[in-house]
Order: sequence, then structure tokens, then C-alpha cells
Amino acid sequence: MTGQVFRLSASFELPLEDLEAYLEDPDLPPEIESLERTRRNNILLIKAVAAGDGVGKYTPTAQLKASIEEKRVYEEEPPRGRRWNALDEDEEIPSELVTMASFSGDREAVLQNTALQYEMFTVLRDIALLDTEGTLTAITAIDGTLEPLKIVDGEPTAATVEVVEEPVEPGGDGEDGGVDWRENPYISE
Repeated sequence: MTGQVFRLSASFELPLEDLEAYLEDPDLPPEIESLERTRRNNILLIKAVAAGDGVGKYTPTAQLKASIEEKRVYEEEPPRGRRWNALDEDEEIPSELVTMASFSGDREAVLQNTALQYEMFTVLRDIALLDTEGTLTAITAIDGTLEPLKIVDGEPTAATVEVVEEPVEPGGDGEDGGVDWRENPYISE
């Protein structure tokens, strides 16, 4: 089975503690032997380690990139009829600081490098299923067949791929628009 990732958009977060628990014993595709984690300040990189000799020793393998940030999580909603800022200064709403891992951006911002990219996408998909808030959408191809994916708040939802034809703008691509490379004065011979 060969897979490709064409489009990817991630906008979800989960507690770092939950992510680390998942990464202790993940269900990895056979092409990935293990995952290496590197943390640089507020960035977490999760890199695929190739199984076997299919990927060269010095070939950069796919990696996931997450931002790490602390977020205050409130244990309960404010009392009915009152707003947060209308509470007395003496009253405290029970809360805690939770370190969150946030996967946010398009394909290159979240899923980097091409070797084992589809396999690492499946790891990202499994992580998105742990999420409680946010979305992951993607268009992939498995053995040449397009597959849409949409996960909202940790639950897979129905998704479709739609091909539409967009009109060509005058002066856009085509013979009458674009750059004339042969008569371009900025290119020297």
C-alpha cells in the first residue's frame, strides 16, 4: 500500500500529558520502527525512525510539529446569571494550568519532510482522535484513490472530495498572461 498526503489542515490541541501517554506505546505502521521526540523551548518535534533499510540513514524522515503552551482550564462554568468579570474579587473559580500540545497549520507547518510522510500522517490522525477540541482535515491518496478525512473534536465525521473548475482570470495563466521568459530583460544570457 502506498499513500500520499495532498492537503492537510490541523487546528487542534490536547493535553501534553495525554500526547505523551499515547507516544509511550503507539500503534505504528510497519514502515516506522519508533518515534523520536525532541523539545526545543515551546516546540515539540516527533520524528519517524524508519524500519529496515527502505530509507537512507541520512534522509530526513517525516516529523510532526506541535506548539507547547500552558492554558488555564476552568473546572466549572461561572454561576448562572453572572459573568466571569462580574464575580466578586474574593470568589475564585477553581482552575488549573494545563500544558497543551497544539497542532496548527497546513501540511508543511504540521507534517514536515516527505520520507514516510503518509505513515506519519496516520500517527497524526490517531493523535487527532485523542483530541477533545479542534479539527483535522486532509485529502490523501491510497494506491491512487483519493480519501477525504475530517476529525472534529476527536470524532471522525463524513467528508467528501469535490473537484470544481475555476474560471481562468484574464491576464492569468495562458498565452496572454504570465512571464515571457524569452524576452525578459532581467534574465541575462
